[in-house]
Amino acid sequence: MKVAIKVRYIHITLHVLIWSTILLLPYFVSTAANGYAIGSIPGLLFTEAGIIHLAIFYINALYLYPRFYNRHSWLLYIISSLLLIFGSFWLKHHIMMGWFPELTKNPSVYKFVFPPSIVVFIISLIYCRIVDNIRTEREQKEKQATQLLTELKFLRSQISPHFLFNVLTNLVSLARKKSNKLEQSLIMLSDLMRYMLYDAQGKKVALQKEIEYLSSYIELQKLRFGNDVQVNSRIELDKEDDLYTIEPMLLIPFVENAFKHGVGYNEQPQIDIELSVYRGMMIFEVRNKFEDESVSSKDENSGIGLANVRSRLNLLYKDNYTLTINNNDDLFHITLTLKLV
Repeated sequence: MKVAIKVRYIHITLHVLIWSTILLLPYFVSTAANGYAIGSIPGLLFTEAGIIHLAIFYINALYLYPRFYNRHSWLLYIISSLLLIFGSFWLKHHIMMGWFPELTKNPSVYKFVFPPSIVVFIISLIYCRIVDNIRTEREQKEKQATQLLTELKFLRSQISPHFLFNVLTNLVSLARKKSNKLEQSLIMLSDLMRYMLYDAQGKKVALQKEIEYLSSYIELQKLRFGNDVQVNSRIELDKEDDLYTIEPMLLIPFVENAFKHGVGYNEQPQIDIELSVYRGMMIFEVRNKFEDESVSSKDENSGIGLANVRSRLNLLYKDNYTLTINNNDDLFHITLTLKLV
């Protein structure tokens, strides 16, 4: 809002400066000795004609154009425009006859008095078209930004319940086993919830926070599965990498997907998670073995996380990421390369 008001004041100031310069031009470029004349046009007549031109410009820009042109009332616009231009001719002629009768005897003066009305009207029309185009483009950008923000909020709102459902399933499993790890899991869950409810609500979060969140989730899964699933995680992050930020909860869907499909592998299940940052480029890899039958037996919501993260990457990072997904030889392998800021 403040920016819009500032732009409006600048716009008005420019108009005032331009018209003030035009109206006072004879007094800037000539002297009293020659009557402040510009060529054969007296300074007073030049200023009076300038006031008429000012009226033509703004009557068209503020009334005729928005009232008739923008509403496609072409006939009314043409008639009104002609009346405006010929009205200015009539007014100029009477000013010359009453105040400068000697000029009426010099027909060459007329070409400097009457045609500018047409020129100013055309300039006013061009100005209106340019302003219209700028306004339309700005409205389209605002609309697109609103749509993107709405879509992003919707995608985030899908991620949290989906993730929470999976974590609660983990806790139910521990409760059934009457595991002494349940209390530790609840503490971890509270930390995760705090991150989801407070830290992840901004536009972006520190990369370190996202990694801590990811590590807590991995530890929570380790508590659930114990030695039944081999989980290997390697995260390489230098101190200078703390300055980078990332979209919150961007990486967790890949890890969720690995646990969802990787723990059902008939042989020894294994999940590998690697993250490294080099010169602002983050490389994130997740690998897990899977059975084709287990994939088809998962619930219908199993694809929500990966579908959402694709949409979020397209919305927020566009050409600044690459995502490859391979699922050959019972090995599901994702690689995300992301340019951090």
